[in-house]
Amino acid sequence: MDTELPTSAPSRPRIIQGGMGIGVSNWRLANAVSRLGHLGVVSGTVIDTVLVRRLQDGDPGGHMRRALAHFPIPGVADDLLRRYFLPEGRPAGQSYELLPMYRQVVSTARQRVTVAAAFVETWLAREGHDHAVGMNLLTKVQMPNLPTLYGAMLAGVATVIMGAGIPREIPGALDLLATHSKATMKFDVEGLARDESQWLAFDPAELWPDGMLPTAPLRRPDFYPIVSAASLAATLARKSNGRVDGFVVEGPTAGGHNAPPRGALQLDESGQPIYGERDVVDLTKMQELGLPFWLAGGMGTPEGLCQALESGAAGVQVGTVFAFCDESGLAPEVKADVLRGVADGTASVRTDPRASPTGYPFKLVQLQKHQALGAKRERICDLGYLREAVKRDDGRIHYRCAAEPIDTYVKKGGTVADTEGRRCLCNGLLADIGLAQERDDVAEPPIVTSGDDIASLTQLAKDGRYSAADVIEWIGSGIPARV
Repeated sequence: MDTELPTSAPSRPRIIQGGMGIGVSNWRLANAVSRLGHLGVVSGTVIDTVLVRRLQDGDPGGHMRRALAHFPIPGVADDLLRRYFLPEGRPAGQSYELLPMYRQVVSTARQRVTVAAAFVETWLAREGHDHAVGMNLLTKVQMPNLPTLYGAMLAGVATVIMGAGIPREIPGALDLLATHSKATMKFDVEGLARDESQWLAFDPAELWPDGMLPTAPLRRPDFYPIVSAASLAATLARKSNGRVDGFVVEGPTAGGHNAPPRGALQLDESGQPIYGERDVVDLTKMQELGLPFWLAGGMGTPEGLCQALESGAAGVQVGTVFAFCDESGLAPEVKADVLRGVADGTASVRTDPRASPTGYPFKLVQLQKHQALGAKRERICDLGYLREAVKRDDGRIHYRCAAEPIDTYVKKGGTVADTEGRRCLCNGLLADIGLAQERDDVAEPPIVTSGDDIASLTQLAKDGRYSAADVIEWIGSGIPARV
């Protein structure tokens, strides 16, 4: 095969570094990957909480403040620093100050925090080079998505990648936000009548001082939805309210949230969902759509990249091997725990059909140390990003999460059965990146996710560590160069 990996920024990258939240795909990782000529991607999920916690920890290195100094909406950076920045960091045992939970309508001040946070992460990922940078978001985490997109666009994001749902309204929102116009999207609310709709709205004009809304348009980023079936890709290509530029085709071995198996859910003897032939994506049909696509899920190897190119894909999206490299946002002790577990055979990956409050299967790294800590955790929901909206009998909307205290959830109309096995991903994933909340001197335990190909880490972590550059070099090692 007469193919070579590019060394400068390609219009269609061979390797997309997957968007791993919360904060695993941080600005350092995306910056490192983009500098190498591939598509570095930051995670936009919960990025507002990530920013304010970094500030409360003293902003080591001054990176948040350096990026905030470039934020274009006047006064916002000063307000954030005045409210959250602690020059000496939090005293030991002090809890992080929380942001108000998202609702259908939140204050302008709350929106500004989200916009600024997305700007900061994207700006830092782009700093010092002229290569493209992307952002990944979860469709299911609806309420912050429009302001997050606008913040990333203010910083020049080149590509938006979205999974965990069907993001049919995002292309049109990108078109509107690029002109600083008001964007809306349907709000998923349980209990609505068939002919009833609720909406989420975001208007950039409300964030800018009077007379200062820019007139120059922003770059409209390319949009790549994550799909698990060619039929879904065809629907998005035809029926989205704006331009779709390509697809990430994700198989069930990918980390984080997975699409559920097609058809009736069946579990194997260990309680994991069974995927079959119906879940294999028809790549011939993907090629017929005439749009580029990248394969994800177990493809982050030299063999995976070769296989993808031979199947007509533009390349691969890679998560797991980037997740544990030096530049990723995972806390050093979490990386060390997992890499040791992989090396000695005590770490494994389980696809848990119950862990995520979203209802999507979610992959969990099984380590005895982390499981023991998680078993002791008391239920609490104080971040609320995965809450679902429900219409009450009186017509008002309230919010609930299947991982919140059971009595609270039931009082809001939920069932005890739906709470079984649920995990607080918001708090657990923040703990992964060293931003664990502390309550009464007890820190949140980590919840680590990974793709099924976790064993491939042994190919890279020869001395217990490796870099993003090592990942790029290794994945490209199977591609012969042109002579």
